[in-house]
Amino acid sequence: MSFSLLPHRVYPTVLDIQGEDLSAAGITLLLADLDNTLAKYKALEPSPELRRWKASLEAAGVDLFILSNSKKPMRVERYAQALGVPFLGRAGKPGTGGFRRAMERMGRTPSQTAMVGDQIFTDILGARRAGVLALMVEPIELKGNPGRYLRYAVEEPFRAIGRRRR
Repeated sequence: MSFSLLPHRVYPTVLDIQGEDLSAAGITLLLADLDNTLAKYKALEPSPELRRWKASLEAAGVDLFILSNSKKPMRVERYAQALGVPFLGRAGKPGTGGFRRAMERMGRTPSQTAMVGDQIFTDILGARRAGVLALMVEPIELKGNPGRYLRYAVEEPFRAIGRRRR
């Protein structure tokens, strides 16, 4: 188990993550945060672009799995069903239990798994602790919760280091 706040890579959006690159690195399972990573907060349906991206992952042999800390499991379930992917809500990130359960459900090991998210202290820390490849994206939108601005400001140095690793 590793305690690191540094993402292995940072991308502008999930759409910039190529399934072929993941597959070439031995990754066959991509765990993804929902809010501000795959979709805006409160979005109920995936965008057409996200659906095409998911299809490109599958074509490269990479399965997508939503791993969310959302306290609204019905919304996560609805979104995951609309996208046609498995999910786990109330995952408890940065704890590793949700990561382990997702990998067990999908029959994958940490070396075959990556996690993508927009937050250092949940998604990236959890991924590093679980021993999976930690991919970070810029948040889709910041408006709304004022605390989000502060959190992202604190996370910026870690994002900057991750951007240089790309």
